[in-house]
Amino acid sequence: MFYLFVSNTPVWVWPLLLGLLVLGLRQTLTQQMGWARVTVLPLALVGLSMYGTLSVAAGHPTVLLLWVVVALGAAALVLRRPLPASARYDLALQRFTVPGSAVPLALMMGIFLTKYAVGASQALAPAQLQSALASSAVAGMYGLCSGVLLGRSLRLWKLAARTDAQWHHTPTVTQATA
Repeated sequence: MFYLFVSNTPVWVWPLLLGLLVLGLRQTLTQQMGWARVTVLPLALVGLSMYGTLSVAAGHPTVLLLWVVVALGAAALVLRRPLPASARYDLALQRFTVPGSAVPLALMMGIFLTKYAVGASQALAPAQLQSALASSAVAGMYGLCSGVLLGRSLRLWKLAARTDAQWHHTPTVTQATA
């Protein structure tokens, strides 16, 4: 059965998987990131997960609402967690220093594997995928991954805002020259 899945997988899927693995593994190391990287990758993955949710939402319009609720709930929970102590924002360079974490890799693989399972199910048993339970499970998984990605980005945006506010509100000390 596993061979059936793998052998019927479009060729372009494997380079995508490899790219996501490399990108996710790089994020296990401490890195410097600009605003674009902190913003674009999570939004791209959220877009992919929303597209995936829409692909199974036919006949169950509340599935998209479930995705939104789960995504917002997960984002809110992540926002409540503090950033690691070594996370920094350099206001002058407008760059984040982010400690390594396996969470982005897990989220990327969660979205990829969910999309892969949905694609395989659509090819092998499309009727089963259209059930309310299956489409809700897919939407919930996509929403969870999306919300955690968004929450992690929003925490970094908040760090930048706090750093900026502290810099602008720190009184300057003048030294008298003799």
